[in-house]
Amino acid sequence: MPDKVVVRGLRKHYGTTAAVRDVSFSIRGGEIFGLLGPNGAGKTTTLECLLGLREADAGDVEVGGLDARKFPREVKQKIGVALQSTSLQDKITPREALRMFGSFYPQRVAPEKLLERFALTEKADAPFDSLSGGQRQRLALALAFVNEPELVILDEPTTGLDPQARLELHEEILRMKRDGYTVLITTHYLEEAEQLCDRIAIIDQGKIVATGAPRELIAQSSAQQSVALVTAQPLDPVALARVAGVAELLCKGVEAHFRMANATQTLAALMAFLVEQRAEVVDLQVRKASLEDVFLKLTHPENVAPTGTPTP
Repeated sequence: MPDKVVVRGLRKHYGTTAAVRDVSFSIRGGEIFGLLGPNGAGKTTTLECLLGLREADAGDVEVGGLDARKFPREVKQKIGVALQSTSLQDKITPREALRMFGSFYPQRVAPEKLLERFALTEKADAPFDSLSGGQRQRLALALAFVNEPELVILDEPTTGLDPQARLELHEEILRMKRDGYTVLITTHYLEEAEQLCDRIAIIDQGKIVATGAPRELIAQSSAQQSVALVTAQPLDPVALARVAGVAELLCKGVEAHFRMANATQTLAALMAFLVEQRAEVVDLQVRKASLEDVFLKLTHPENVAPTGTPTP
């Protein structure tokens, strides 16, 4: 499908601080696209420029073939947004909120359809302050759909939700894709992005440092598999560090954590070492590189440590 969103050379300064520096990416129609980055990386500023909430210093933004900088009002009609938290009047009901938000658009969906789609029919006339966190997020999604948007932007949609509510929201996001919507999502949950997104862009210090499908970024990364080893008695760290392929070794009591590039070679050497040391293995776990490993290596390369170990 053709690109639904195109961002080229986007720049935004706050005084002498460059919040966004030549950011470029595109989102294909009908895909779930993730924009990931640490706090202060430029995600929010990029979204605000895309939504027309801030004026970019330079660059181009297109949504649905329209220049968002020249036609901000028309572009806003094509976008639905669900923010990290939705604040409404305590006593307003979901039905009333949907009617009110719908009145802002010439083209809108009937509240009854949205209440049914987002499983809010039973809570249609309940006051907002009586809704659970998951119900409030489903209402936020319903409000984002009142104008039948071409692009849905979800900013940290599952933050603060319990595991069950998070899974339910994941299903709803995947349903958006099945229904043909284009979705842009930001999240701090890297596992969530790996599960949901067709492609992602990682932004750091105002610049895009990687773009692609999660699986491709993991395969292309130099991030290595990690090993967590627990033995009945502590091992000699100096001797363990000499095992072929062991890298970034961290030992703490009976626990040892390290990375390896060649699992077959290193594990074979490790087994021989453990037999030689007459070490009793209590637990041994091997974990492949993940999107989290890639993210940390690209945004904080000096702080990368084997998964499951503390980072200084």
